[in-house]
Amino acid sequence: MATINFGGVDETVITRDEFPLSKAQEVLKDEVIAVIGYGVQGPGQALNMRDNGFNVIVGQRKDSSSWEKAKSDGFVEGETLFPIEEAVERGTIICNLLSDAGQIAVWPTIKERLKPGKTLYFSHGFGITFKEHTNIIPPADVDVILVAPKGSGTSLRRLFLAGGGLNSSFAVFQDATGKAYEKAIAMGIGVGSGYLFETDFKKEVYSDLTGERGVLMGALAGIIEAQYAVLRERGHSPSEAFNETVEELTQSLVPLVGENGMDWMYANCSVTAQRGALDWKGKFREATLPVLNELYDSVASGKEAQRTIERGSNPEYRQDLEAELKELRESELWQTGAVVRKLRSK
Repeated sequence: MATINFGGVDETVITRDEFPLSKAQEVLKDEVIAVIGYGVQGPGQALNMRDNGFNVIVGQRKDSSSWEKAKSDGFVEGETLFPIEEAVERGTIICNLLSDAGQIAVWPTIKERLKPGKTLYFSHGFGITFKEHTNIIPPADVDVILVAPKGSGTSLRRLFLAGGGLNSSFAVFQDATGKAYEKAIAMGIGVGSGYLFETDFKKEVYSDLTGERGVLMGALAGIIEAQYAVLRERGHSPSEAFNETVEELTQSLVPLVGENGMDWMYANCSVTAQRGALDWKGKFREATLPVLNELYDSVASGKEAQRTIERGSNPEYRQDLEAELKELRESELWQTGAVVRKLRSK
């Protein structure tokens, strides 16, 4: 473990220096890691662990598009690719990487095959934390651990192939064998984490749901739509409104913030931009704080979980979702974006 100061607060984290890949391989050398679900997180984690020398199999519903994707990624039917039931039987570490709705549906299938001493692994605290809604209650004789990469499975894979790593949180919910903590860290290294910071299942899901609905997706999309609308209503062209709202954000400023921080980005833009940003950021902070507090309260109360489960379990959800995404995709804002992206390379 390493103690690192984050903004004036000392935290204990795990890096690949003190817990190298070779140690993770030794900890998990006798394990069969069954990745259940090959959708969002499944491919990145499964491929990274396979490339890192772990014994990985995939469990997926046969004849689905994800089954075919796993085959195209080199998993072999009957050898490393199995129906979910068989993969859970074969695995000693069961990585439940299905969607939250999928986890609820498949839980009875997984639970009845969890023999004593096996490990149940999650990358999201949703199912365990909101057990009143999901009914996911593990038996007492299995380890229950979590590794949550701070990004999509696609990003996890891309960074791994580039020689880097996506930072991840890890947690132990249940330690039946006395080895759960070490296994969690080893899995975190195995999936390609940059460094690991400890949390618990509740904090992971509270921060994750708040982040997705807030800055990462919901707030970002909302404020983009608002600024674009203001510029268009004030007479600016779609191209100008999009470039000033989205293109400069994604192609210029966000990469600089990611590389060097907000202060560096501020220091390397015009005085006019600096002054305006510093003068207005407080107004936006104060305007959004009540909304973010309302959001966190909704997450903590279980309302967000309940709404997600109710909507996700509706047979018409996929159809309704596609209609919502179609409306987003066909809006002037994002139709303009599609044209701008095509022009980047010309």
